Amino acid sequence: MIRTETVRNILSWYEGETPGLKSNLSRLLMHGRLAGTGRLVILPVDQGFEHGPARSFAPNPAAYDPHYLYQLAIESGVSGYAAPLGLLEQGADTFAGEVPLIMKINSGNSLAASANDQALTGTVDDAMRLGCVGVGFTIYPGSDMAYDMIEELREISHEAKSKGLLSVVWSYPRGGKITKGVGETSLDIIAYAAHIAALMGATIIKVKLPSAGIDLDAAKATYEKNDIPDATIPDRVRHVMQASFAGKRLVVFSGGEAKTREDLLNEVRGIRDGGGNGSIIGRNSFQRSKEDSLKLLGEIMDIYA
Repeated sequence: MIRTETVRNILSWYEGETPGLKSNLSRLLMHGRLAGTGRLVILPVDQGFEHGPARSFAPNPAAYDPHYLYQLAIESGVSGYAAPLGLLEQGADTFAGEVPLIMKINSGNSLAASANDQALTGTVDDAMRLGCVGVGFTIYPGSDMAYDMIEELREISHEAKSKGLLSVVWSYPRGGKITKGVGETSLDIIAYAAHIAALMGATIIKVKLPSAGIDLDAAKATYEKNDIPDATIPDRVRHVMQASFAGKRLVVFSGGEAKTREDLLNEVRGIRDGGGNGSIIGRNSFQRSKEDSLKLLGEIMDIYA
């Protein structure tokens, strides 16, 4: 497929990046049902690390099989499939070249007492060996380990980009001055998290969908004085895009915990209307039956298209 003007324009935003990285970004943007639109829907399956196997896959036992996850990504026509090393290895030969891959290169687990950090669980060389277009890395702005994670990201991102791979940054604020729970998704905190990822050179930024309200005391007066709207999902997404280099970085929003089909589709409409680049939908897809998942992902992509 010939690269569209929309994709050419997006590639022009990434000044200073190598032709190899831009080629891989083009591969992602030109794949699947949303090819050429500048929108992305990515299937992420890193929840086995984060929540354990039963909490992740028992609602749809077929998803215990890594081949099933590849097949879901391919048959649905999503833009890409993101997962840790082991899941990508188990299927990398069988499905080579059929869907762009992103290796999630660090992970936490819910057996640990602290949720302030993640361990490195893969390498850039692993991603190269498996033919990935990029690597994914989580940072926790605000946590006690935030500075260490940011320094790790600097090194991983440098190595990945030097080899032509994208950096996809999961920027999930927590800890520090952030109010636990509600503050972690407030508009100012999510915008701040997106901006930090952009400043770190993220090719693609992943954040949670922001909720209304301002959490950081130091930011409240600024938001009020400048009348930054936060009443609707499009309002809030629009502000996150502003914080992501005036919309010149690709931003995808997490699908979050399992929710009803209509609630999820309403969120997707809000992301679209606010100028977001798409969604990264994990549990809300693979925890459904394959038939229901394919239908839901198709509806999501139809909205973005």
